[in-house]
Amino acid sequence: MSQQAHHPHQAAEPETPNLDFAGTTPYEDYVKADVLTHLQHTLSDDPGEMVFLVTTQVMELWFTVIVHEWETAAHALRSDDVPTALAALKRSVRELEALNASWKPLGQLTPAQFNAYRGALGEGSGFQSAMYRRLEFLLGEKSASMLVPHQGVPRVHAELEKALHEPSLYDEALRLLARRGHPIPDSVLHRDLAARYEPSQAVEAAWTAVYAGDESDELARLGEALTDVAELVWRWRNDHLVATRRAMGAKPGTGGSAGVAWLEKRARKNVFPELWTARSHV
Repeated sequence: MSQQAHHPHQAAEPETPNLDFAGTTPYEDYVKADVLTHLQHTLSDDPGEMVFLVTTQVMELWFTVIVHEWETAAHALRSDDVPTALAALKRSVRELEALNASWKPLGQLTPAQFNAYRGALGEGSGFQSAMYRRLEFLLGEKSASMLVPHQGVPRVHAELEKALHEPSLYDEALRLLARRGHPIPDSVLHRDLAARYEPSQAVEAAWTAVYAGDESDELARLGEALTDVAELVWRWRNDHLVATRRAMGAKPGTGGSAGVAWLEKRARKNVFPELWTARSHV
């Protein structure tokens, strides 16, 4: 009897992966890793600047993914496709958790460590991030003045101007509530989309009615998914505030903003406000 017969379940040797490619690898063609890993050009001699630069670039990539998810959700809500919207929002929650974790490498910077390369930033500030501005616009935090820093880059300015005049994610959710029979006032449904969203007692009453009903209802699950998003955005703002306070105290921000004072004001604002206030009435 052959040796193979004695070991009928013997595992086959693993196949050797293909190692020989004529040009770049398929992985490189898809991920563009060589491009990504050569985008880091530090401006100081301090070794800590690399961590700051890479972490900031990672944040920009997460902004891009989250904007994609929220635009997907908004388009789905416009088409009454709540399951697709919920799936996108749930993905964005995991992505927001990863985004928020990006503060870990920067969250304990001392003033001396930050000052070692702060001068290299010049007037550069995360406040100037175009993708973060699109993220804020999707949350209903609209302001035409936020386009001004980008007027020198026509493509970016045009994308932001388009986003400024489009319904936010929350606008689409409220329009869905109206189509499902909830009395959302015309002043909300036909508001100036380029203006910051302002809370409405009627919208609060609508969410109160949703939460007083069946918890498994689509609208109730949508409300919870949006609340998950709102909570993590609030955590993002607070983590930003704490990291900035540790690194630079109350000094002005690198881009000329009020620094910690401005971040404190942002951290006090609730995203999707009626989803929070309605809970007091259920």
